[in-house]
Amino acid sequence: MSTEAAAGLSPAATRRLILLLILLAWEAAPRLGWVPSLFLPPLSQAVAAVHADRMAYAQNLAVTLGEVAVSMVLACGSGIALGAVIGSVRVLRKPMTSLFSSLYAIPLVILYPLMAAWLGIGPESKIAFASLYGVIPAILASAAGIQSIDPHLAVTARSMGATLRQRLVHVILPAAIPSVLSAVRIGGALAIVGVVVAEMLTSTAGLGFLITSYRTVLDSPRVFGAILCVLAIVLIFDAVVRWLERRTAGWSAAIGRK
Repeated sequence: MSTEAAAGLSPAATRRLILLLILLAWEAAPRLGWVPSLFLPPLSQAVAAVHADRMAYAQNLAVTLGEVAVSMVLACGSGIALGAVIGSVRVLRKPMTSLFSSLYAIPLVILYPLMAAWLGIGPESKIAFASLYGVIPAILASAAGIQSIDPHLAVTARSMGATLRQRLVHVILPAAIPSVLSAVRIGGALAIVGVVVAEMLTSTAGLGFLITSYRTVLDSPRVFGAILCVLAIVLIFDAVVRWLERRTAGWSAAIGRK
């Protein structure tokens, strides 16, 4: 009976169940001695550490959120726009896709020391690095989505005298909403990663700075407290993208039927 009930769970319920099991395992494993608490403190200790130092976490969380917000706008906005142009203009499609695919294979973290040298260790270098980290996959996802659109839509718009900008804004991008949101999901997630990684390397504020600071003194509960804050940002961002996907599902389907 329990197997049948588990098989009948919705995808959302399955995700919640998996998350609950992970949290229970996180709490139980160090308490039962399966994992040394120095490497993985119980979840309750990490939560207690965040609560005890909530002002410090809140201040550094605000720094990270500000850098993430700007990085997402730059990475996703420019990535979607460039991907739309590359996917729409046939002469650019193959060479530019190959170029950005090759660039995506480069470990971009090697460029951060240069950005820190050029822009300093303040938020500017973090934003520049995170934007670069997220923009390339956003370009590739957006370009791939544009290519999957029914070509008759663009042909019809072109035959009616629509300019390239009008075709992008009124036909191509609305029809590519699922792919655009996929680009936002990938580019935004990598922008979060880029900001935290940059803060861990050289910074005086932010969640990545807290992780590095507490790691050097082996304060595992506070390290994982900062990691919990990062996970919260990622989960909230993913929930917002999922909400946008549900809100726009009908619109994109209606455009596809035209």
